[in-house]
Amino acid sequence: MTLDKFRPYVSKFLDPFVKGFDRVGMSPDGVSVLAFGMAILAAVAFFLGGQAAPIWYVVAATLVFLNGWLDIIDGALAREQNVASAGGDLLDHVLDRYADIVVIGGLAAGVGDFLLGFLAVTGVVMTSYLGTQAQAVGLDRVYGGLVGRADRLAIIGLVGFLAYPASGTYGGLTLIGWLLVFLAVVGHLTALQRFVYSWSALE
Repeated sequence: MTLDKFRPYVSKFLDPFVKGFDRVGMSPDGVSVLAFGMAILAAVAFFLGGQAAPIWYVVAATLVFLNGWLDIIDGALAREQNVASAGGDLLDHVLDRYADIVVIGGLAAGVGDFLLGFLAVTGVVMTSYLGTQAQAVGLDRVYGGLVGRADRLAIIGLVGFLAYPASGTYGGLTLIGWLLVFLAVVGHLTALQRFVYSWSALE
């Protein structure tokens, strides 16, 4: 289960946005930074959703989807402008990791469960690390596994929308709490899956 493999099929839907960013003089790095800004705002909104008013979860979910959309556009814009580079790829991946961290931090702070937040963020970071570490040892970059970044953003956004009308507790946790449990368990399982795949490929 990974939505990342469908990226090539959405390219035709990106063209108007890519051309629009190109016309206003936006660089791919600028789009990457803008996407990171959406993640920071989403984290704040998730915090407010848990601490102030659940309607903020809708705002947070929207910002998460914007982060994911812009994360697709930056690469397409780099290809459109013929400026794709290793530096741009590095910046994109670093900002993606920080975006993952701040969003999960906002989720955890909103419900006040930092242990679940720690478990979730380490699972997510290790998933991404194993994907790129495979490339560092001579394999192709690994995107597969139970849940990739695109899947994760889609699930976080969906749960964010659902958390507004369903703001009660279920089995002792809110929907956001269960989301953190999901991210923790599936994140570490995906990291382990990628490790086993890479280890086997090296033998």
